[in-house]
Amino acid sequence: MQLAQSDDLSGYVIAPDPAAPRLTRVVEGVDHEGKPSRISVVEERPLTIFLNGQEIVTAMTIGDYPEYLALGFLRNQGMLATGEVVRGVDYDEDLETVVVRTDGQTTYEEKLKKKTRTSGCAVGTVFGDMMEGLGGVRLPEVEVKTSDLYALASKINRTPSLYLEAGAIHGTVLCQGAQPLVYMEDVGRHNAVDKIAGWMLSEGVSAGDKTLYTTGRLTSEMVIKTAMMGIPVLASRSGFTAWGVEIARQVGLTLIGRMRGKRFVCLAGEERVLRDAEPASVDEESPKHRRKGGEV
Repeated sequence: MQLAQSDDLSGYVIAPDPAAPRLTRVVEGVDHEGKPSRISVVEERPLTIFLNGQEIVTAMTIGDYPEYLALGFLRNQGMLATGEVVRGVDYDEDLETVVVRTDGQTTYEEKLKKKTRTSGCAVGTVFGDMMEGLGGVRLPEVEVKTSDLYALASKINRTPSLYLEAGAIHGTVLCQGAQPLVYMEDVGRHNAVDKIAGWMLSEGVSAGDKTLYTTGRLTSEMVIKTAMMGIPVLASRSGFTAWGVEIARQVGLTLIGRMRGKRFVCLAGEERVLRDAEPASVDEESPKHRRKGGEV
């Protein structure tokens, strides 16, 4: 049995809005047979992030939730300390800028000089030492039920999204137990994660009982961001990098990849996985979720 797309968004705090007019546009072309073709393609826009009076970075993004993206990026870069008071987040759509204002002074000149180009598909960048701040991180030992993993994959894969509408995009979902809560998408998986981090910071949401689900690869960058957010479980449809696995084992992150239908592989934290669901009882993944673009 294959599961069809579902319009049931119950339980989501934030869900994708594939019909939003600013996120995609219809482009005309020709197909492999030379016939006219009209497809939806994802928009890309620059967003420049300021911390107080200092310009930090310009990110390429689809343009939704810019305030969350700015907050999450700064938090995951270690530029917003735990407990630091954010006085305001101002977004100017015309100037394509976000200014995050805090009580503290911005003194990141040296940190900004040291950049690392990450393996993100939209060319992610991190500043300073990538491992900075991980030395004392040890994530809570949270049991992971396979019944929850299967339920999450089923609901997330059936949720209407930009991925199903236009492709060329990554999704990241904050989950609790078997319930997806916040589903963010962007051209780079790092942006989608940062949006979730910004939402959690803005809303004061705890991380110790959450799972992060992503469509992207489980690289060192993804593992570091998840660990810095305090989330103990990271799951993905895609595969792993060796350094990502090594860091996950170091900080106690349960790392689960290649989640397709009934199958998955756990390369870190396998002792915390409770196999309480028979794979034979799980439905096959719908071909619709494998679709990379949508005709209109």
